[in-house]
Amino acid sequence: MIVSTMNDIPGYEVTEVIGDVFGLTVMVRSGISSIEAGIKTFLGGEPQGLARELHDFRLQARERLIKAAAAKGANAILAVRYAANDLRDTGTEICAYGTAVKVRPL
Repeated sequence: MIVSTMNDIPGYEVTEVIGDVFGLTVMVRSGISSIEAGIKTFLGGEPQGLARELHDFRLQARERLIKAAAAKGANAILAVRYAANDLRDTGTEICAYGTAVKVRPL
């Protein structure tokens, strides 16, 4: 699966637009990363535990995006974007979305 943040892929032609697809996950912060983030708020610096969790959850959303596109018969996803929204005090929603397409080499 080709995944691109661009609207096209150099060297490829879009032969079919399948439609929008997304992958969604909800991150609930672990107690340790929350404590670390709180300490870093006062001392400064990057809360590495929280950064690692955000990275992993973004990858999970991306994998779900790819599975959704493959299930619709796509071999590429264009204009991929990520969005994150707080869910009150329960966690963070992370969404990867884009346009599922079929492409072929030129």
